[in-house]
Order: sequence, then C-alpha cells, then structure tokens
Amino acid sequence: MDFLNGKIKSIYFKYLAAAFGSALITSIYSIVDMAMVGQYHGPDGSAALAVVAPVWNIIYSFGLLMGIGGSVLFSTIRGKAEGQEKQSNEYFTASVIGSVVLAAIIWIAVIFFDRQLLLLFGAQDNTLFLAREYVKPIKFAIPFFLFNQMLAAYLRNDKNPALATGAVLAGGIFNVFGDYFFVFTCDMGAYGAGLATAIGSAMTFVVMLSHFFMKKNTLRLVRPERLLKKLREIVVTGFATFFIDVAMGILTILFNRQIMKYLGTNALAVYGVIVNISTFAQCCAYSVGQAAQPIISTNLGAGRGDRIRQTLKYALGTTAFFGVFWTVLSLAVPNMFIRIFMSPTREVLQIAPGIFRCYGISFLLLPLNIFSTYYFQALMKPRAAFIVSVARGLLISGIFIYLLPAVAGASSIWFAMPITELIVAFYVICQMIKYTKQLKIERRSAV
Repeated sequence: MDFLNGKIKSIYFKYLAAAFGSALITSIYSIVDMAMVGQYHGPDGSAALAVVAPVWNIIYSFGLLMGIGGSVLFSTIRGKAEGQEKQSNEYFTASVIGSVVLAAIIWIAVIFFDRQLLLLFGAQDNTLFLAREYVKPIKFAIPFFLFNQMLAAYLRNDKNPALATGAVLAGGIFNVFGDYFFVFTCDMGAYGAGLATAIGSAMTFVVMLSHFFMKKNTLRLVRPERLLKKLREIVVTGFATFFIDVAMGILTILFNRQIMKYLGTNALAVYGVIVNISTFAQCCAYSVGQAAQPIISTNLGAGRGDRIRQTLKYALGTTAFFGVFWTVLSLAVPNMFIRIFMSPTREVLQIAPGIFRCYGISFLLLPLNIFSTYYFQALMKPRAAFIVSVARGLLISGIFIYLLPAVAGASSIWFAMPITELIVAFYVICQMIKYTKQLKIERRSAV
C-alpha cells in the first residue's frame, strides 16, 4: 500500500477493518473473562474483575507507549525520503529495548505485590480472593500482553495490518473457548479464566513473530545511536496514548473506591459491566486512531497536508458513528448487558438502568476525544495530545468523581464522565481546527 499516492479512502478503510478487528478482539480478553466469571461467581465475580481492570490498563498502556510512540517516528522518517530504513529501525530497536525493561518492572511488581495492588484498586474480602485467583496464571504471561501491543503498532506501520489482526484473533478465539472450558467444564472458576487469557496472549505473540520471517518485513534490530535520546522521543510522542490507558485504570480505581464508599457492592458490580462496555467503545476509538496514524504520519513527513485532511474527514465520520452506536445501546438495553456479564440479583437489575443511562451519555463524545490524541500525535503535536489525555483521564474527571457525590449526592457520580467528555470535546474541536488549518500553509510551502 502506498501511503503517499494510493487512494486514501481505500487505504483508510482497509486499515480500519484490520485495526478494528485487532482492537475488538483485544478487548474480548477482559470482557469474556468478566462474562464467564460473572456467570460462575455472580456479582462478586464481576466486582472482582472490575478490581483487576486497572492491571490490564497499566500493562496495555506501556505497550502502547513504546509501540505508538516509536511507530509514529518510524513512519514520519520513512515519509520524508526513501532509503531511511536504518534510521527508522533505530526507533524500532529502541522500542523493543524499552518494552523489555518495562515488562520486567511490571512483571516483578505483579508477581510480588499483587495483593497490595488489588487492595489499592478497591478489592475487599471475597472480591480480593477472586481477583487474586484470576491473576495467578496471568503473572506468567505479563510480558506477552505488553509486547503484543508494541508489535501490533509496528506491524501496521510496516504495512502488515492483517497479520496484527490475525494474531490477536487467534489468541482471542482461544480465549473465548478456553474460558468456557476452564471455567465451567473444568470447574476452575476465576483461575480458569485467567489461565485461558494467559495462553491466548502467548499464542498472539507467536503469530506476530511470523512477520519477521516474511519477505515484506522491513523491521530490523539495529544498533541505535543515542539510545536514551530516542527513548525520550518515543516517550514524548507516545505519552498521550499511554496515558489514555493508564487513565482508564486510574479512573477505575477512583470509581471503585468512591462506589464502595457511597453505594456498595451491587453498584460496583454494575460499574464492572460499564467498564467493559467502555472498553469496547474505547477500542473502537483506538481502531480509528490506529487506522489513520500511519497514513497521517507518512504524509506529514512528505508535506502532503491535502491527504491528511482527507484522512481526517473519514476518521471523524467513523468516530461519530461509533459514538452514536454505543450511546444508543447503553440507553436502550442496559439490562441486556447486565445479563450478558453476570447472573444478576433483583437488586442489581433494579439499579442498573439508571446507572447505565447516566454514564452512557459519555460514550457519545468518547471516540472523538480518544481519536484526537492519535491525530495530534501523528501531527507531532504532543502537547495537545497530552492535555487531552490528562484532562479527561485524571484532572477533570478526578475532580468530578470526588466532587459530585459530596455535593450533589451519591448517584451524581455517574455524571462525572459525561461532563468531563463534554468539556474536553470543546478543547479538542478548537485544536483540531487550528492544526488542520496550518496544514494548508505546510502544503503550499511544500509545493
């Protein structure tokens, strides 16, 4: 595929299909686990996996930090001129080294401090026991999850998005059937769900490695010059995407603790389901960003502002579709989601619709706000991407999560994210208009 001369619409939707499949199947790891564990253990199982959710966010976020940060620089360099393979592969090598170091640190933390981490994330009594059971087999596979995120980003930028999707699909399919087999057939409960997920992630990693044995592969491990400088550039470029996933974990922790303080276990079980629906919506937004980023980065390097604006047009249309889709579903059939993810009690079914219909409004603007971070990163505007990710993922959202229940009553906590997404969207739209207008100037100067 020719990012510089090919038809934008064809390239974008081909990449969107691959990125969407990859992002969707990735989310299935945690979502199918919650559904199976919730059906097996009831609301306590769903609450336990809501507690574990931040662990996934942290692991995935570091993979995205190295993968998105490095691959943006990788494609921008190749867009400037041909024959830049060595220089671009220095960033790939730096990403691999960074991933090894980060995986080792996270691995040690989860192996030796899982109890302390889960307590910090809001676990109590039976939810702590079930959460630790689920995490036991996951401990052995932690590096795979991080490397899968990093490699998927580079495979898309190395013009092999289909393999990235196929690899995730292979692991995801195993996870679905493995969950049922281990959880119910083998009667392993939460431990079985964790075991299926660990094996699935290893399968994904092995399939992705096959890219390096293909003729089309241009990724090489080379000796990087000024490694620390390159790692710093990767971190700066990829920080916004990294923080989106970290922020989801932080928000889950804040919500977990506030929900247990004001509303109790039933509300936490409902929130556990919302986390998974939010994960679906967020993965849809990831797919738009991941489809557009290689095209935008390469054309930025070549000074092709006209092609960047075409790509943006298709991306904004896709985010609008996803936003409406998930909002309508959340408002229309909240208890359908509850029944999918757990064996609910009468009390849970009574409170779920009100919670879903308040929180679900946030899904309308969530895809736009998340896509904007990919767009700003691809335009080499890390400051704007940083502001968006920190504002929606910690600063504004954190203020409302703590402020609303104290001022307007416990149930008002469910409006924290809709208000946050609306405020952030105003900033996003203003910055998108500003930077997209500048592309006209860059295009004229290139001509």
